[in-house]
Amino acid sequence: MIVIIAGPSGSGKTTIGTQLAARLGWTFADADTFHTAAAVAKMHRGEPLTDADRRPWLHAIGAWMDEQLAAGRSAVVTCSALRRDYRDVLLAGRPAVRLVYLYEDRETLDQHLAGRHGHFFPRDLLDSQLADQEVPQGEPQVLVVTPAGSPEDTVAAIVADLWPAGPPGPGTPDPG
Repeated sequence: MIVIIAGPSGSGKTTIGTQLAARLGWTFADADTFHTAAAVAKMHRGEPLTDADRRPWLHAIGAWMDEQLAAGRSAVVTCSALRRDYRDVLLAGRPAVRLVYLYEDRETLDQHLAGRHGHFFPRDLLDSQLADQEVPQGEPQVLVVTPAGSPEDTVAAIVADLWPAGPPGPGTPDPG
């Protein structure tokens, strides 16, 4: 099984994703590492990405997920997946993938970004992400979570929602 932790910049994707992967004993990948150098440079300059910029990124994440699944490895990966068509690219034909969308209000996102240093995504691009955001509503394979309490509390809520009977053991592939 693959769990995608999604949401706009500042929603806690990396924090929640790494903690979820550690709790499950699964591999973790940060989607930022799948961006092309040109896309990273563009964001660093404060320019929003276009669909043409995002397309190779989404396909690279999909290819990575396919490799993990083919090898029988469960994993957690982050990806903003702000729009439904982006989520469709990641989920289509992958029944063993679930997406957890972290939904935060603008003020909280802005606070998180203000405290983040050394990241290529400047705070000024948050408005463009929120303009693109389509919060999932009734999408198959998608769970919307509003982080509450500590990151550990949010991870516990995600685990309880995805595996009501209890999570798979560390390193144990989940049949999905």
